[in-house]
Amino acid sequence: MIDALRSEWTKLRSVRSTTWSMLTVVLMMVGFSILMSKVALATLDERPLGDPAALSMAGVQLASIVVAALGVLAISAEYRTGMIRTSLLAVPRRGRMLAAKVIVFALAVGGAMLVTSLVSFFAGQLVLGEHGVALTEGDSLRIVAGAALYVTASGLFGLGLGTIIRHTAGGIVAIVVLLLVLPQLATMLPGETGAQVVKYITSTAGARIMSPQVDGLLPPWTGFGVYCLWVAVAMVLALVLLRRRDA
Repeated sequence: MIDALRSEWTKLRSVRSTTWSMLTVVLMMVGFSILMSKVALATLDERPLGDPAALSMAGVQLASIVVAALGVLAISAEYRTGMIRTSLLAVPRRGRMLAAKVIVFALAVGGAMLVTSLVSFFAGQLVLGEHGVALTEGDSLRIVAGAALYVTASGLFGLGLGTIIRHTAGGIVAIVVLLLVLPQLATMLPGETGAQVVKYITSTAGARIMSPQVDGLLPPWTGFGVYCLWVAVAMVLALVLLRRRDA
């Protein structure tokens, strides 16, 4: 397993898509944090500021799409280049190979996202000045840590879908549909049905970990748990198909 982990780490860090994707995420999250904080201050007389910590995480939803696309690329690129055959020859136990890929991706992206979330938070609070909050104040710590967890989970979701679909464009389209389009479609369901269903849909549930407690919505950690179930289902299906299909 150690050799498999080293192999996956080498593959993840040696491709340019990882560097560019993570650089995009950092710029996006920090940039949106500063931008939205400035906008909030400029319109403070017209509308309330809201939660300063959540305001600093304004770029998380877009960042999650980028990291999810990186998750797709982490496996689909191997199918595109034929590298998957070498990987499976080196690690014949396909479950072990997938587990190693998941562990390396989760640790690498999770660590990077935790640092990025902290930088985004402090950048936003610096702009907000006296209207900002401390990291230990209110729900700030949960929101910051939750942003890192949510984006990392989105990346694993992409990795699972990439393993299922085995095609970069198809995997990215699936991610966009499931994280952006499906929640919007769920809101169109009539009456109470739509209100109940939308609470359990992918990004709507997962994003609760970055939001304050609101009546009528899932509690923050419950919502994230529901999102993790979506990710787990994708991973289980990915493992089943990986074992049954030819490379």
